Amino acid sequence: MRSKILITAFCLIGISVQSQSIFKRDLGLMGSKFDITVVANSKEEANTYIDEAVEEIQRIENLISSWKFTSQTSKINRNAGLKPVKVDCELFQLIQRSINISKITDGAFDISFAAIYKIWNFNGEDIEIPDQDKISASVEAIGYEHIVLNEVNSTVFLSKKDMKIGFGAIGKGYAADKAKQLLIDNGVVSGIINASGDMNTWGVQPNGKPWKVAITNPMDKSKSYGLFDLENRAVVTSGNYEKFTLIDGERYSHIIDPRTGMPTKGILSVTVFAPKAELADALATSVFVMGTDIGLHIINQIPEVETIIVKSDGSLATSTHLNISSK
Repeated sequence: MRSKILITAFCLIGISVQSQSIFKRDLGLMGSKFDITVVANSKEEANTYIDEAVEEIQRIENLISSWKFTSQTSKINRNAGLKPVKVDCELFQLIQRSINISKITDGAFDISFAAIYKIWNFNGEDIEIPDQDKISASVEAIGYEHIVLNEVNSTVFLSKKDMKIGFGAIGKGYAADKAKQLLIDNGVVSGIINASGDMNTWGVQPNGKPWKVAITNPMDKSKSYGLFDLENRAVVTSGNYEKFTLIDGERYSHIIDPRTGMPTKGILSVTVFAPKAELADALATSVFVMGTDIGLHIINQIPEVETIIVKSDGSLATSTHLNISSK
């Protein structure tokens, strides 16, 4: 779970520009705040499109939610250590891609992190480190290597009894991607899916200008690092300035290193630009866990992906091809 409120989209809502207008609706979906913006000929047309996007996001939630008893993800978790579970091709492929990201990041991203849930308290108060035996037991149940996939039968098996998978670090990005693609397929020429900070755009504004996003300075939320054009791309920002814990006066992020069971430290926020929100979502979490140096090394090797890292001292680190001075 991550705090993702550092991104602001700039657009005109419901104001006619040329032959079309921009319409936006604020929603509560997947337990989070969603904003869906579309360019359409009328409010009625826009409402139809947005309703379609909402239905798609709800469909995704029913597939991947680990909280819904009826979801395939919950069924996988209930059968951990017992038997493989047959799943839809869509969920199988999402898990497959998640494992690939785990391999690229050397386990910094891991959907089986869910086993460590509720050990830490992130309300900003100074606490002691939880019992090490509890942490060790949770980490023992984490490991993407123990997610067994059978492509022929489309089954998923968690080989350890206490294992759990969850999509809190990738699910909203995936939902944003799917809603975007549905609207494109249905003829929406331009818009934004903002899934609680996982922002995905396509097309341009009716005046021909690209959509723009502002990346907020976590040290002073009244300031930003400027405006960035976002053309048919996604951007995700993860921050620890609202959900954190203090240990001996030192701030630790609510993002857990799945390899150690310990909260991450040293970074205030990570912004990732990528072709898809799913990838940006996963990599933002990964960079927090890997730290600045290793995180930049990995990002610099992935085509069409860039990052801005705000370190705990307020200094910036950016990937090789990101020109922050052009904001």
